Amino acid sequence: MNPFRVTLIACGMGVAAIGATYLLPNEGTVERRLTVKAQPDEIVAILASAEAYQRINPYRNNDPDLKVETFGPTSGVGSGFHFAGKDGEGAQTVTRVTKNSVTYAIDLGDMGQPRQAVSMLPVAGGTEVVWQMTMDLGMNPVVRVMGLFMDGMLGETLETGLSNLSRTAGQA
Repeated sequence: MNPFRVTLIACGMGVAAIGATYLLPNEGTVERRLTVKAQPDEIVAILASAEAYQRINPYRNNDPDLKVETFGPTSGVGSGFHFAGKDGEGAQTVTRVTKNSVTYAIDLGDMGQPRQAVSMLPVAGGTEVVWQMTMDLGMNPVVRVMGLFMDGMLGETLETGLSNLSRTAGQA
């Protein structure tokens, strides 16, 4: 086969592969849920405080040397912390608090700005807690492909956070 034709076919396939990534979702979401034996107000008190959040911070389980520096008010909107550890560095700030939810903005610098929300629904025996992380995957084809693996990369972290919350809630 003509080398020019082989090159042309290879380039066409490459362009098609990159183009196909734009058919992938531009947003990735990971969600986990667990029933916790505590009331929503107890859970919100932990989640809305940067200092109290450190008792359930799932990244501490795998990185006991995680460096954390809190900032802002002790609790509520604006309460947050800077972090640096083996999984990266950035900041997490409380952006919204209701009687049944806490929402955070996370700044990972060049790695992105995911949104994290934890919502609560009273149920028999406690509170169903839903921990969700959502990230805008943008137009970068590599990041869009990585979005397909977000659940596998972050799901266990959210499960750890819920487990830590379950052990901690009610002890505050």
